[in-house]
Formats: sequence, C-alpha cells, structure tokens
Amino acid sequence: MTNKAMKSFRDTLEAIVVALVLAFFIRTFIVQAFKIPSGSMLETLQIGDHLLVSKFAYDVRMPSSILFKDAPNGKSYFSVLDSADGKVLYKTGDPQRGDIVVFKFPEDESKDFIKRVVGLPGETLEVRNKVVYIDGQPLAEPYVMHTRADTMPVRDNFGPFVVPEGQYFMMGDNREGSYDSRWWGTVKREKIVGKALVVYWSWGGPTDIRLGRIGKVFHHPFEQ
Repeated sequence: MTNKAMKSFRDTLEAIVVALVLAFFIRTFIVQAFKIPSGSMLETLQIGDHLLVSKFAYDVRMPSSILFKDAPNGKSYFSVLDSADGKVLYKTGDPQRGDIVVFKFPEDESKDFIKRVVGLPGETLEVRNKVVYIDGQPLAEPYVMHTRADTMPVRDNFGPFVVPEGQYFMMGDNREGSYDSRWWGTVKREKIVGKALVVYWSWGGPTDIRLGRIGKVFHHPFEQ
C-alpha cells in the first residue's frame, strides 16, 4: 500500500471513529430516537410516529451500563450506552404534569415505555368515572381520548392513591387502551429516560407517509 493510499485509509478510519463517538455521545447525553409501537397515546401519538426524546430535559447523567441487543443469528452486539440510573451530573429540572416522557417499564426494564405524567410526587390521585382528580380537584385534560362508554374497576375508577416521593404516575392519553400506572404502579424519577420533543418521521406503511405530522413539536398542555 502506497503512502497516499495509507493516508487516505487512515483519514477515512479516523472520520468513521469520530462519527461513531459523536453518535454514541449524542445518543447517551442529548437525544434518543423512539418509535411509537402501540395506540396507548392516541390521538396525541400515532402508531408509526418516530420521535426525538430529550435526554437532558431533567438532568445530565453518566452512563450506567452498556446495552447489548440480540442479532438474528443469536449473538449479541454492542448497541448503546444507557444513562437511566446513571449518576446525575447536573439537574436541569423536574418532570411536570402533562409532559410526555419515555421511561423504563417497571415490569421489564429492558423495554422503554412512553406515557404522559399525570400525578406528581406527594399528590393524591383518584379516577372517578373516567375523570382524574388531583388532591380532590378534577383535572382538565384536553388531550384525553375515550373509546368506550362502559366503566370498569381500576381502568375508570381508581384510588385514591398517594404518589410516593420521587415517583410519578403515568397514564396514556387513550384511557381505555393504555396499560399504565393504574395497573403497574408509579415510575421512579431515575427511571425516566427523557422528554418527547418532536416527531421527525411518521408513517403507517410505505404508502402512508404522514407528511403533516413531521415536525410536530410537543408543547406543554397546561399553563405553568
């Protein structure tokens, strides 16, 4: 190999290494891509929406572990650095009611879930005939979708329940079609991965590209 070819190869290799390092840094500390796999957050989030999630909306953390994914051949390969449960370097804020967040699913932390923050630490939350009450006051929720008129225990009548300190009560906007904190409990703050920012891609299939949803920014539904 000539000196010129060697230099070209070295430059290409350096560019690849730098790109990989930047990609892992961005994925670990700045943003994470997330795909909506179910209808639990309809109508706010559509199945097939692809989101960018801010990982520094609430704090900046050191990576806590290296994640591996299983390949089709049965072998595992390095995927990403996981910052959930990592040491907090800098706190930037707290989750607010109405935030749409990605978090580690309490029943299986290998899975990420996305729901809306409804109950905050220390609050008493209750659901009466499909209406959420916080500390005895009904909560106005303009984002909620109801698909059934019948009522069921837990789903439509729940609590009262006091949200533990340092934890959050999560619910899907599609109230009759969401498996959420009503069944599996609250989410610890350190298990929150990030806050939904924007839809960067959306489709229901190759012939159903939703151009109107691309660029949709998630604004806070309540006045602060």
